[in-house]
Amino acid sequence: MTYYDVFNGDADGILSLVQLRQVQPRDSILITGVKRDIELLKQVPIDGSSNSSGKTITVLDVSMEKNADALQAQLNNGAVVFYVDHHRSGDIPQHLNLNANIDLDANTCTALIVDKLLNGTKHDWAIAAAYGDNLISVADNLSKAAGLSEAEAEQLKELGTLVNYNGYGESLDDLHFEPENLFNKLVKYPSPFDCINDQHSPFHLLKNAYQSDLKKAQAAVVVNDDDTLLALELEDAAWARRISGVYGNQLANDNPDKAILILTQNTDSSYRVSLRAPINNKQGAGDICSQFKTGGGRAAAAGINNLPKANLHKLIETVKQHY
Repeated sequence: MTYYDVFNGDADGILSLVQLRQVQPRDSILITGVKRDIELLKQVPIDGSSNSSGKTITVLDVSMEKNADALQAQLNNGAVVFYVDHHRSGDIPQHLNLNANIDLDANTCTALIVDKLLNGTKHDWAIAAAYGDNLISVADNLSKAAGLSEAEAEQLKELGTLVNYNGYGESLDDLHFEPENLFNKLVKYPSPFDCINDQHSPFHLLKNAYQSDLKKAQAAVVVNDDDTLLALELEDAAWARRISGVYGNQLANDNPDKAILILTQNTDSSYRVSLRAPINNKQGAGDICSQFKTGGGRAAAAGINNLPKANLHKLIETVKQHY
């Protein structure tokens, strides 16, 4: 039997797999990438024979809609697929070899779906992932229900934020840790608190790097600021690509009635876009970004990989009209 673990390179994808593999250890081939690299299933090879019944694929936190063709090809070739996600799914194939666990609720994430499937066995990791996916109030409530202190909840929030921060970049060269490497380091810690308490863990390196990038982001150019939308532009630099998503989350939490747009210049003069729906109106972000080529996401948060600068005005007006 050949096993593949296919997962998003952000906090939700990585910490979902940490939970699964701590409870269900498996010697698998890992396939991941930067956060925006979501068409990952096509990287799993199709066997030359007409039957790959010896292949099991776990897919975590990548849109089924964006991987529809690759998923169907694997199923047609005999692969068994376990799929967990909270992004736009499109039509879910009805196939005996597909175990689909899809929940599009704006107040959940893949790690929380995995948490339920595992009956809360690695609950603290799931809470950290929820914080990283900017489900702050959800994670706060879970922390209280779990009996965690405010200090412990804050630690999980920081860890989730830092793991999420590491996933943003135009390429793996922008990241401090390749997601596969970061997973392999984190999965060795029985709990997130063990990771935080280890002075040599990725937590501490990422914390210092995050604080440095954040200071630069706070001087960003304001493109739009009104009652509906706050839009900022970051330069074409590795630090800007790294901080774009988590800075957008921070601004969303600070401005709960506004949509947040973070525009990061790409090397080809287009924009990489991160859109956050208003915290108090978490809907529509995925639908808005899906109107543009290379765009997609979920109700509360979405993005566009390559937005031509000529389309910026259209994007801003679309966001304003929607909210």
